[in-house]
Amino acid sequence: MISFDNVSKRYPGGHDGVSNITLQIDPGEMVFLTGHSGAGKSTMLRLIALLERSTQGQVRVGGRNLTRLRRSEIPYHRREVGMIFQDHRLLHDRTVFDNVAMPLIVAGMGHNEVSRRVRAALDKVGLLQRERAYPITLSGGEQQRVGIARAVVSKPPVVLADEPTGNLDSELSQEIMELFQLFNQVGVTLLVATHDLELVRRLRKRTLVLNNGRLVQDHHSF
Repeated sequence: MISFDNVSKRYPGGHDGVSNITLQIDPGEMVFLTGHSGAGKSTMLRLIALLERSTQGQVRVGGRNLTRLRRSEIPYHRREVGMIFQDHRLLHDRTVFDNVAMPLIVAGMGHNEVSRRVRAALDKVGLLQRERAYPITLSGGEQQRVGIARAVVSKPPVVLADEPTGNLDSELSQEIMELFQLFNQVGVTLLVATHDLELVRRLRKRTLVLNNGRLVQDHHSF
């Protein structure tokens, strides 16, 4: 599903985001990505979502070689990759429903299908009753659930999460991870960047450890 073949990303000024990374993530895997701040976790996710391009090596997602992807093809690739951020990135002048609907509207989906999918996604994250609320009225955990609903509403085969529990307490963090496990059980491939090592240990999933942009450990279980 996701493969890195000798991938490096060098930023202007000579800083390496990631260096010489080679790995394979199979369809339906749930994998954690850990390491210190600046280790390269966000860079890896951004390369998979094609928010950035590698400067060396090849990134493949679902058999698609991202190195060769034309600019006009990037939006179609991103529809197959759901992205969840620590800071939610919600539109505060739009309702919960409208925030979740945004990817479907951009993709040109019809009104009835948009409504059906948005309500199904909100139901999965337990927020169907808040569809007409505005993000400012929600708790941090609820805002993160809206972000998750938005990421999965298009039914992407791959979901990336960048520190999704970074601003949440341990109980809410556990709830978010349980949601991810539910998505994983229906075949979604998940890559979750996190500092929460205790949570990672409890879930006993494959864990990739980055250090200064290099992949230094690949634990398939604890």
